[in-house]
Amino acid sequence: MKLGIIISQTNPETNWNALRLANFAIREGDEVKIFLVGEGVEYEASNSEKFNIQEQVAKFLKSEKAHILACGTCLKSRNQEDTNTCPMSSMKDLYALVQESDKILTF
Repeated sequence: MKLGIIISQTNPETNWNALRLANFAIREGDEVKIFLVGEGVEYEASNSEKFNIQEQVAKFLKSEKAHILACGTCLKSRNQEDTNTCPMSSMKDLYALVQESDKILTF
């Protein structure tokens, strides 16, 4: 299955659970793409000992079936640079993710 996950918030527990689900799906053999939009591009800032988002992201990115994309406009409006864990993308990429995914989940 091709799973698309859209993260649009900074709630640490919610984002941690979204990433845990993404990692589970990868282990099940699925392809997973995460698109960060709006506040979602700030997802790493809410990392904590209790909700270790960076650990989940590191696990996720070890797979060739895992991809993270981030809204370039949302990054620019927050004066953020693109990184390996928050790479600049576009609405065209979000549209492609929606088109090619078998399921879309939003967090």
